[in-house]
Amino acid sequence: MRLRFGLLLLGLLATSGLAAPWIAAWLGLDPFAPDLFNRFAPSSTTNPLGTDDLGRDVLLRLLEGARVSLAVGVATAVAATVIGTGIGLLAAWRGGVVDALLMRLADGMLALPALPVLVVLAAADTGRIGLPRGEAASDIIRIVVILSVFGWVGVARLARAAALSVLARDYVRAARGLGASEGRVLLRHVLPNIAGPIAIAAALTVAGAILAESTLSFLGLGIAPPAASWGNMLANAQDLVFSAPWVAVWPGLAILVAVAGCTLVADGLRR
Repeated sequence: MRLRFGLLLLGLLATSGLAAPWIAAWLGLDPFAPDLFNRFAPSSTTNPLGTDDLGRDVLLRLLEGARVSLAVGVATAVAATVIGTGIGLLAAWRGGVVDALLMRLADGMLALPALPVLVVLAAADTGRIGLPRGEAASDIIRIVVILSVFGWVGVARLARAAALSVLARDYVRAARGLGASEGRVLLRHVLPNIAGPIAIAAALTVAGAILAESTLSFLGLGIAPPAASWGNMLANAQDLVFSAPWVAVWPGLAILVAVAGCTLVADGLRR
């Protein structure tokens, strides 16, 4: 039940985000074009969720923010899961010095204060390495890379622990005794049997990445305006909580729904 409800929430967010251009065309509005004569308009048939301080439609910007946040979350989860699973499998398979070095690297990454380091890295000038600032695509790539650098650690430790348990089982020993190559043992016998815990970690990584992206965008270090992000929508609304509360409520609610959906998926997978 929890898995289905979580998938339903995420599916609705993803579908509405993908349909954002068609919804904008249907409403006849541009989510990026300001309309200073329509500032802080309440909900109406033209603007279902009202408008913000520049007269832009809140609903369309929420949908554009869903595209950004889900893209960052899924891309970060995929990258962190692939890197973490590979490192965890390598550490469990090789053992000894390799295992010790990789796990000490993971411990070192865990010891770093994540948020201050993320802020410092996000504030770095990416123009020096060929990535322009201020473009939505380059901002998404930059944030995904930064979050993936820290996101693999938990997956790696989980994959290593699960792989060590599987490698000690009788059917793995039997496969090796029958002459199966190490690659076949890892891909055919180990990886499928640790897929469950890794899937749970991936779902939680999506939630963490959405929260991290929203935090960085709120601080002005993530997705740069005029591109829409739930985080920069909240940043623009922090002085409008009492005068135009809908500008702050809807992006906050969107973040809550997205994170709750990921958490429900992870809990459903665990059960």
